Amino acid sequence: MELMNRVVHLNPSSGVVVCEAGCILEALENRIGSEGLMVPLDLGARGSCHIGGNVATNAGGLRLMRYGGLHGNVLGLEVVLANGSVVDCLSTLRKDNVGYDVKQLFIGSEGTLGVITKVALQCVARSSSVNLAFLGCVSFEFVYKTLRLARNMLGEIISAFEMMDCESLKTVQRNLKLRSPIEPITRFPFYVLMETSGSNQKHDEEKISAFVESAMEDGCVGDGGLYSQTAQMRSLWELREGIPAAALKDGYVFKYDLSLPPESLYDIVCDLRSRLDGADSLVKGFGHIGDGNIHIIVSTPNYDPEVHALLEPYVFEWVSRNKGSISAEHGVGQLKRNYVHFCRSNETIQLMQGIKMHFDPRGILNPYKVLSPAK
Repeated sequence: MELMNRVVHLNPSSGVVVCEAGCILEALENRIGSEGLMVPLDLGARGSCHIGGNVATNAGGLRLMRYGGLHGNVLGLEVVLANGSVVDCLSTLRKDNVGYDVKQLFIGSEGTLGVITKVALQCVARSSSVNLAFLGCVSFEFVYKTLRLARNMLGEIISAFEMMDCESLKTVQRNLKLRSPIEPITRFPFYVLMETSGSNQKHDEEKISAFVESAMEDGCVGDGGLYSQTAQMRSLWELREGIPAAALKDGYVFKYDLSLPPESLYDIVCDLRSRLDGADSLVKGFGHIGDGNIHIIVSTPNYDPEVHALLEPYVFEWVSRNKGSISAEHGVGQLKRNYVHFCRSNETIQLMQGIKMHFDPRGILNPYKVLSPAK
């Protein structure tokens, strides 16, 4: 698939790009950047992930809060089915309401219904004004109050709102030797990295400055700073994006990618720390708080079956009780396929199995992923 990496067509007027599925996300971003455009998707793995894989897993990432998900930004697909036939749904139109929107079945299907070979993607204008705020908060309640304030005061320019707990930043600092702008890192239990993207630097700086001042006056934020220089912003994003790699240096990791309602988003981290009390483990919580997605990493020096038994299926049961999702953006794959019933009704699972059987009756497309075999 990596050889299928051509940009087939780019329309600067409409902002639509058609590319092959093997295009690297970062390479595609650089290619369309010359036309003042950018991909409405950004991931820490941008330098290695393929756009076809992003679509197949319905990847979320850092920009979803501003630009929405791939179900809305993918205009068309070319897909090869299990029988070898090629389905051409490669529309480049924003509005195309003829019959069923077949392409949506393949977005997030993880390659179990067909192999995506081409993608038509609606891109967005590249922002000429980007600012970051790095903020310390004394509680998760204040993290959410800060988010609500940001939405009210920065509605048209806010593009990312990321949270990292102190344990996550300590891990990055310890294992990757990266420095936080707020020292010592233990001053606050929670940190926010917020990005604005607009077209007028003076206007945006005034707005974000007023926001930070208001957040401090309200007591939501205890300390923080504003950054607009490229090198400074890159260093701050390295703090956030470096958490998974830093955690790997602590040993074995159990990873969870969850969506939860705002009122219980961080409760699960506190619950797991209590549940694992006495075990040789570290529990870290971070993620895309602007769209209700938290990542949890539990580190142990080596694989520990007792810790594993304490985590699963407990995590998935906890999420189900709190009306969340066991897979916010990373997909189901093989590891979570036996837990799909925590988020989907029996009728829905039977419908998905029927769709799988229709498209792939012999079960040759990415077998053993997403769904357990029908009984």
